[in-house]
Amino acid sequence: MKKINLVYILLVATIFSCKESSNVVKSEKKIATIDSVTVKKHLYTLASDDMEGRKTGTPGIEKAAKYIENEFKRIGLTTYDTLENYRQTFTFTDRSSNKELTTSNIIGVLEGKSKKNEIVVVSAHYDHLGIKKKEGQLDSIYNGANDDASGVTGVLALAEYFKTKGTNERTILFVAFTGEELGLIGSTHFGKGIDATKFVAGINLEMIGKTPSFGPNTAWLTGFERSDFGKIIQKNLVGSGYQLFPDPYKKFNLFFRSDNASLARLGVPSHTFSTTPIDVDKDYHQASDEVETLNITVITQTIQAVAKGTESIINGKDTPTRVVLKEGK
Repeated sequence: MKKINLVYILLVATIFSCKESSNVVKSEKKIATIDSVTVKKHLYTLASDDMEGRKTGTPGIEKAAKYIENEFKRIGLTTYDTLENYRQTFTFTDRSSNKELTTSNIIGVLEGKSKKNEIVVVSAHYDHLGIKKKEGQLDSIYNGANDDASGVTGVLALAEYFKTKGTNERTILFVAFTGEELGLIGSTHFGKGIDATKFVAGINLEMIGKTPSFGPNTAWLTGFERSDFGKIIQKNLVGSGYQLFPDPYKKFNLFFRSDNASLARLGVPSHTFSTTPIDVDKDYHQASDEVETLNITVITQTIQAVAKGTESIINGKDTPTRVVLKEGK
């Protein structure tokens, strides 16, 4: 009788042990999140003095490129097209200096499931203005925290989010463009080598570190009226407490001044999300564009909103209309 009891006790203990083990395994499954700790890490790294302002063709931007590459590798993204690594390297002539520069777009791929030949681009430019020494100015490093380390932070956070979530039916290209400050050099080069008919949407992030004129929990979108991309985002954000508005700064012609334009010119519904009140921003293209001037909460909430707002496009449920292109109008 005692032997039977002992066997019974051991059997029950084994069952409970298996259940507990199963629960541990379940709890270890990573949850897809976008948090301020990750945002702060990326932002402070990319906008640090070590990056020397990330000017195209300098050792500073090379440091930034390596950081982005390492993050893509850590997240588990694959390489694009026939590239051997995450770099799309090319040479161009800088119009301002007349020098030939070699530089790279950094591209990571998260392949889609049922619609892998339909592509969504999530992008931001990782270059800035570098070091400029001016008389009477103590700080000569143009860190570009808002412009556009904030946007690249968004790209990296969204890459990890969608990789962890694993529900993307369409393929996502996460791209850090080079040479934006020199005239959309990197995105133009990228656009020359694609079949635009396969590209469903472009989600570009630019200067998302400050509270907009519309107030907290808002962002604005360039070229809102040129496709129904913005309306899809608005629909998906209903009930979230976050709102998206059309670009209020039409006189600045911003739709054509960021990397979304390179895809838009090919007909892709490609638009830029921003939060910065550009008409009164005293730090734009100044040495004062440093992380201390930015709001980490604004950046985090905006990236979260972009994730929620674009999810139906990435999941293949919504397809934006092709962009209507009339430059300067």
